[in-house]
Parts: sequence; structure tokens; C-alpha cells
Amino acid sequence: MTLFRLDASIRTAGSASREIADIVEAEWQAAHPGDTVIRRHIGVDVLPADAWGLAVGAGFTPDADRTPQQRRATALAAELTDELVGATAVLLAVPLYNFGVSQHVKTWIDLIITDPRAAAGGPPLLAGKPVVLATVRGGAYGSGTPREGWDHSTGYLRRILADVWGADLTLVEREFTLVGVNPALDAFTDAAADLHRAALSAAQEAGKALGAAAHRQAV
Repeated sequence: MTLFRLDASIRTAGSASREIADIVEAEWQAAHPGDTVIRRHIGVDVLPADAWGLAVGAGFTPDADRTPQQRRATALAAELTDELVGATAVLLAVPLYNFGVSQHVKTWIDLIITDPRAAAGGPPLLAGKPVVLATVRGGAYGSGTPREGWDHSTGYLRRILADVWGADLTLVEREFTLVGVNPALDAFTDAAADLHRAALSAAQEAGKALGAAAHRQAV
């Protein structure tokens, strides 16, 4: 069995989303010792910003007339799609950046959508496949908070992963990751600590469930 893990944090150390994903991965590996984990860190090893436009253009260009740049873009889209559809289970670690989806994640999704296997009208790309989405936010965006409705990432990712691609999606969230960094949030220190502990516990449970679901799917 294979776990595909995507990390989108731009941080090389101290990433809150990676902390959650590490726990999920550890639980998956405990259930599947020796099995393969394929990793792609698009927050550090970024995808070319122009690849999506080139891949779209290639779709309207006869194969013989495609430019070398278009061929590289379609090959990259196929490689990304191969990693996703070839996995038994999927783990995505995606922070909220600037109230929206990370540009790196958006490029990753957009490129996959150009692959023929993700074409509208076909079978869902991840039909029934277990997927854990670990997402973190620097402040609080829940119901009743001053920034309720400002998170434009999580809902979009739910739409793509579960509604469009058909994944069996589990969400692990943590808020207030900037408490201790931004002095304006110092009043929320205790709440942030509680949310941190809850997120790590949820990650452990999600990892165990991911390992069990992957096993059922492979049987």
C-alpha cells in the first residue's frame, strides 16, 4: 500500500501543518510498516507558475504542434495525477495563507484538472479514497468570531477533494497558530493551547482511521 503526502507550508522548520501531518503519517506507518510513502513538498519545491496555462493550451493544440514547454507541462500534470491516483491513501497538509488557498496548492489542483483522468463527466478521480486534510490558521475564523467567513481555503478544498474528486475526506484543523508570535493574540494563550492539544489528538485518531480505511480499500 502507498500513502501520498503533500505539504504546502512555505516554512522549512516549525510548520504547524506539518506537525499535524507527521502524526497522521506516523499512525498510518504503524498500521502499514514497510509500506511506501510518496512525498511532495510544493511549499518548498514549488511547481512552475506558468505550467497550468501551458497545460491548458496543450489541450487545444494537436500533439504534433505542441511546444516543448507545453509537453513539459502536460508531463508534469500527468506525474502529479499519477501520484494521487496511484496511492491507497492521501494526506494533505495545507495552511491558510492570506485568507485563501495557497498559490502552490492551487497550481497543483489546476494542473491535475488538466489531466484527462480528471475530466468532467468521468469517474471521480479519488472515488471513495481515504484522504486526510490537515489545515491550520493563524487566528480564529469560526462562527461568531470577527473573521468568520474569511477562510476562503477550507471550503474550496472540501469542494475539490470531496465533491469534485469524490474523496472520503477527514478534516483535522488547528486555529490560533500565531498565538505566541503575534502579541495582539496574547489574550488567547490558554485557548490556543487547548486547540493545539485537541488538534494533535484529532491527528492521531485520523491517522489510525486512515490506516484502517486504506487496509479495507486494498482488501
